[in-house]
Amino acid sequence: MRANSSLTATIAAWSFLTLLGTPALGQSATGGAAADTANDPIRTLVSRLELEKYKATVKGLTQFGDRRQGTKRNRDAVDWIEAQLKSYGCTNTERITYMYQPPAPQRQAQDSAAIAARRAAAARGTQAQGGGRIRGNRARTGVNTDSLKQPDARIRAINAEPTTPGQRQEVYCTKVGTMHPDEMYIVGGHMDGHGWGEAANDDGSGTAIVMELARVFSSPDVQTDRSIRFILWNNEETGLNGARAYVEQRQALQGKESPAGSKKYPEPKWLGMIQHDMMMWDHGMPGPDGKVSPEQRREADVNIEFAGSSKFAAEAAQLAWFFRQSNDKYATDYPAAVGDRMSNTDSGSFQDVCPAISLRENERLAHTGTGWNPTWHQPIDVFSTFSDKDFRLGLNAAQTTLSAVAQLAVATLSK
Repeated sequence: MRANSSLTATIAAWSFLTLLGTPALGQSATGGAAADTANDPIRTLVSRLELEKYKATVKGLTQFGDRRQGTKRNRDAVDWIEAQLKSYGCTNTERITYMYQPPAPQRQAQDSAAIAARRAAAARGTQAQGGGRIRGNRARTGVNTDSLKQPDARIRAINAEPTTPGQRQEVYCTKVGTMHPDEMYIVGGHMDGHGWGEAANDDGSGTAIVMELARVFSSPDVQTDRSIRFILWNNEETGLNGARAYVEQRQALQGKESPAGSKKYPEPKWLGMIQHDMMMWDHGMPGPDGKVSPEQRREADVNIEFAGSSKFAAEAAQLAWFFRQSNDKYATDYPAAVGDRMSNTDSGSFQDVCPAISLRENERLAHTGTGWNPTWHQPIDVFSTFSDKDFRLGLNAAQTTLSAVAQLAVATLSK
């Protein structure tokens, strides 16, 4: 296994300071909420995340319907995201361009049949995809492909255009580090969706987190020693194609100065990749009737997952636990839990090339995959479905990532 020395050293330093009780990043040694707020720049940055701003960003994304890849509404959403990033001050926006050719209809039918067979077998069995024994009640999952199941004629009209093969793009911007511009953390979420809804949760909720973090870190009074890249993947729903294209195009460029002598690094070394995918719905297990409570459960939490079988499992686990530690200190409402079965999201494209973790509302395999979220890929994944408690879970995930990355990138505030 290749060691990621910068990540390990940075996390070890913060963990050592925590164990000693030593103030870090300006934290007050005398204690007290007022002193913490006044002296801890991380707490100040976290306080700049606001529920109404988060909700407004999700709402802005829903104007483009489900943002299905290969449509004008998807391209319009990419343009809108780029404009928003620039308005925050994250002006060095760039795009990854790649081609996507969907499977041939015959192959697609075969794939669909195979998927249906696997789901049927899983429904009969007790083994969860990726390992582990399924416990409790299960409900059906799938992707809605029937436009008439969307009762809102306005949303049906927005989503009417079908996908077509061809060029795809995804946008990113970068907070350039002042001390180590050749090293960076990647913070991502996927902006595409499907199912004839508004993709408010999957993955407007994760996209909004990335955009809100870009807004906070792009404030002119914020500096970071290391770089942070904020990226909104495309084509996640078709098989992580946008993230895969990024890895294919950019992996070999890591840490290379260009042009020589410029001290500019178009692709800094990847210290870690943090994905956000479905952040708002934690209403518990389906009942015996297959229905899920309409209310957020009291035990709701932010799930932080890594892939226990990946080449960077040890480093990714270290990163995940550091995020939970940051949640303990800085998140306002919901705790975090760590698991080792990250799957089916864009961080999977990175898991064998750098430490990668995913933040979610539920465990992907044991919970989402067994029907804990009835909005998943369905027409009811619209803004109005979710309550402030749901949105606040997403905000807490944003607080978790912001506080952790701010420490790892060594964020400071100018006076």
